[in-house]
Amino acid sequence: MFIALYRWKLREGQEERFREGWRRRTEEIYRKCGSLGSRLHCAEDGTWVAYAQWPDRRAWEAARQVAVTDTEAPALMKESIEASYPETLMEVAEDLIRPRGFSETEN
Repeated sequence: MFIALYRWKLREGQEERFREGWRRRTEEIYRKCGSLGSRLHCAEDGTWVAYAQWPDRRAWEAARQVAVTDTEAPALMKESIEASYPETLMEVAEDLIRPRGFSETEN
């Protein structure tokens, strides 16, 4: 599994616009590009952090070439961002996140 980690500082009062744009863009990527989904977090220092999961790096790279259909979604995000920080790209070494309902008796 491959992970892309993103981090931003948002303009004050623009959080909901950013969340809407992020949600719409993430859903489009999931539907069209084969991502495994993404999570968005607000960190204690006020920055916003998202990580996107992919089956592998090749799928992530291919998705970057797919045309955006919902052009308003990335625009909402861009307008809401005060600062963007470099993305962090990672290969999963161990994965202990389990879906809801996972029990110790399941394999």
